[in-house]
Amino acid sequence: MVELVWFKRPLSAKDAAAIDSGIRMVPALLEQARANLTGNQKDIWNYGTGAIKEQSAVLAAFDTELGTEHAALKSDVAKAKAATDAFVQWLESRAASKTGPSGIGVENYNWYLKNVQLLPYTWHDLVGIMELELARSWSFLALEERRNAAVPPLKIVSSADDHTRRFNAAITDYVAYIKDHELLTMKPYMDRRLRERIGRYSDGPREFFTEVDYRDPMVMRTHGFHWFDKGEIAEEPHARAIRRGGLLYNIFNTRTEGFATEWEEMMMGAGMFDRSPHSRELIYILIAERAARALGDLKMQSNELTLERAAELASANTPRGWLSLKGNLVRGEQHLYLQQPGYGISYVIGKVESEKTMQMIQRKLGAAFTVRKFMDGFLAAGQIPISLVRWEVTGELTSDLRQMLRP
Repeated sequence: MVELVWFKRPLSAKDAAAIDSGIRMVPALLEQARANLTGNQKDIWNYGTGAIKEQSAVLAAFDTELGTEHAALKSDVAKAKAATDAFVQWLESRAASKTGPSGIGVENYNWYLKNVQLLPYTWHDLVGIMELELARSWSFLALEERRNAAVPPLKIVSSADDHTRRFNAAITDYVAYIKDHELLTMKPYMDRRLRERIGRYSDGPREFFTEVDYRDPMVMRTHGFHWFDKGEIAEEPHARAIRRGGLLYNIFNTRTEGFATEWEEMMMGAGMFDRSPHSRELIYILIAERAARALGDLKMQSNELTLERAAELASANTPRGWLSLKGNLVRGEQHLYLQQPGYGISYVIGKVESEKTMQMIQRKLGAAFTVRKFMDGFLAAGQIPISLVRWEVTGELTSDLRQMLRP
């Protein structure tokens, strides 16, 4: 996957070569896809076609950026776009014949949870958990809004200069808060990794996460715990004797996405957003959105809802109308979760499992417990499924884990 957004402009020769190494593979991959794509899943086929159309648009826009100094890359971009457009025509010529459901069904989903995601839950358990988290987040949002009614609203980032200033200031304050309150052992690369992922200002219509980010950039920097994780893989490969690098298949999203979601709420609980009361509201809005889209995910996999209906459910249950059906995000997320069972629920269920782990460590250490001790031990377990993190960190094979691991 080539993520153009993370490459600085103007492109260096090194970055252009790195991008080209991926771009030049596109025609062969799309030719191979014509043989691989034999399924009858209607939603996956149709929304997948839309994603390939987006790729064509991205390639066209990227081509306009390139000058004569990157002639080889420009040529490969043109070839990739031509192959993409031809592939779209091939997909559309077969779309009408696709009539089947796209979810894997509850029985298969339960098998997948136990044997692949290594989660001690069933589809029905997860529906209940998501409904509880959705209700909790909306209720506490209402209380926060009432408490903060007299506080001036958050100012929205309004320009490229404002974006650069506020996002960098947010990282400075965030890193300082972690250090000052001894919440985890900071590594030298952590600050740098966050700054590398600031991105660029956009004055276009705001999607859900931009609504959050442009009100208080510090909030989504907490979810940027991902960049701490990736930094360790890249810069401390010696830190794990066995778990060097990421696993080949993403069965650890309950640890990565799940803990990043938990860290948002942990930082709120640690007082970091007391300086900005309205920012606490943003945390509850984030939880609500993730629970809402997870319910859509679950009901797509059970084939109770089409992707469009799942998008409507997620949009209707996200506060303030920020996950709008007029935007691209709501359908894009549901499409991703339909493609990857277990991903949509990973944010909330990983958060829940992290909280269980923290509770068990609190009970074990008693007065000796500190957040830093917990965090350092939790992170030392590596990026593995969250249930196995809990087992390793606590040393306890609880009844729910034992039942899951039973043949």
